Amino acid sequence: MAKLFLVPTPIGNLEDMTFRAIKVLKEVDFILAEDTRNSGKLLKHFDISTTMHSHHMHNEHKTVELIIKRIQNGETAALISDAGTPAISDPGFLLTRACVENNIEVDCLPGATAFVPALVNSGLPNDKFVFEGFLPVKKGRQTRLKILAEETRTIIFYESPHKLLKTLKQFVEFFGEDREVSVSREITKLHEETVRGTTVEVLNYYTNKPPKGEIVVVLAGKK
Repeated sequence: MAKLFLVPTPIGNLEDMTFRAIKVLKEVDFILAEDTRNSGKLLKHFDISTTMHSHHMHNEHKTVELIIKRIQNGETAALISDAGTPAISDPGFLLTRACVENNIEVDCLPGATAFVPALVNSGLPNDKFVFEGFLPVKKGRQTRLKILAEETRTIIFYESPHKLLKTLKQFVEFFGEDREVSVSREITKLHEETVRGTTVEVLNYYTNKPPKGEIVVVLAGKK
């Protein structure tokens, strides 16, 4: 039966690729990738020769209709992002929604997602949490921070290394100097590190040691 598979890919360590993910990527008719050059290396490593097409945030509005028609005509497709699970701060939502609207089966495989190990590893409560992804860059950023200042659940953010210091300074401003925070960097990779402490302590740490790599920030909720 024709369907869309959402296939998570490793966020760093290639050993985190699942047997099922490899099997699906070998068996589908075509693969949709965020960056075909990046994904090409992954497919080559696992000896996957399936045809690959580009599907990213700049072209997904245009390509969705064509993909839907191909699946309706009996083909199976797999969507992968550069790293992690599709649609989590990556392309995937538009295509998934279109499949649901057209009664096309969607099968999402379990697998790597950066915020889960960062949350569990933080030492902060993870029975209830909210995932914010990336904060607005300019418009609406302060408004969002004011709203989140009242949030009692643990809050998860994605952040780029060159914006981390700005974000931590704003955390001190909006959430206070004593709010607990955990910053996980380069999860599953060679230089993986997690720094925990108050907002001021972690800000001071990264002021003296400029961060690099992919970053997940886990912030304690308001007590």
